[in-house]
Amino acid sequence: MKQFFKTAIAAVAMLAAPLGAASAGALDTIAEAGVLKVAVPQDFPPFGSVGTDMQPKGYDIDMAALIAEELGVKLELVPVTSANRIPYLTTGKVDLVISSLGKNPDREKVIDFSAPYAPFYNGVFGPADFSVEKAADLAGMSVGVTRGAIEDLELTKIAPADVDIKRYEDNNGTISAFLSGQVDLIATGNVTAAAIIERNPPRKPEPKFLIKNSPCYVGLNKEEPEFMAKVNEIIAASMTDGRLNAIAEKWLGIPLPEKL
Repeated sequence: MKQFFKTAIAAVAMLAAPLGAASAGALDTIAEAGVLKVAVPQDFPPFGSVGTDMQPKGYDIDMAALIAEELGVKLELVPVTSANRIPYLTTGKVDLVISSLGKNPDREKVIDFSAPYAPFYNGVFGPADFSVEKAADLAGMSVGVTRGAIEDLELTKIAPADVDIKRYEDNNGTISAFLSGQVDLIATGNVTAAAIIERNPPRKPEPKFLIKNSPCYVGLNKEEPEFMAKVNEIIAASMTDGRLNAIAEKWLGIPLPEKL
């Protein structure tokens, strides 16, 4: 009988060991490894690209570094494409996706999303001396857009009848029209506006109002509530103490919007 119980206890212990290991949360696994593996973009500036020194740089790279620092671990960057960034997460090749990732219902079936950490939107931009806060304020003004782009379609829906929407065949034409003063304002994405600001032109496209908002989120595997809470805590703290705003101003040329 004693031998039976010894054998039974040993069998239970053998079964329990892998279960315990499998149930270890992502935070524990990362802490034990001492490394945070993050999927980041490599060809989507200003969120992620490769510099002349062949080192990754961008908004998402700085965000990944901030989270790794707060977790007290080393950072391992894993370059990904739009197509493979989520599979890299779900197959365990990375712990997080920080790759200008937007949220939609299909993706939410597969992974979880943090609080937003970066602005990604289409809006109306213009010089500081133009007082515009909403679509109705555009009355009598001219706005340059790229023909058929999302900002063209969305602005057409909300603009007053007397707004002169000038449509150009590509982004370069729209940008040139704004910089040369052919149009009062420009409707475009904040990433395009950031690229214009980087040139330090006389006419700078300051944000006036949003047309369509689709912020970026950190992607996490499902069933990781402690990891999610920690990532959200880091995002909230970095918004409060100004670190996230500094990243936005560094890479986008403008501060974070009041409502991210």
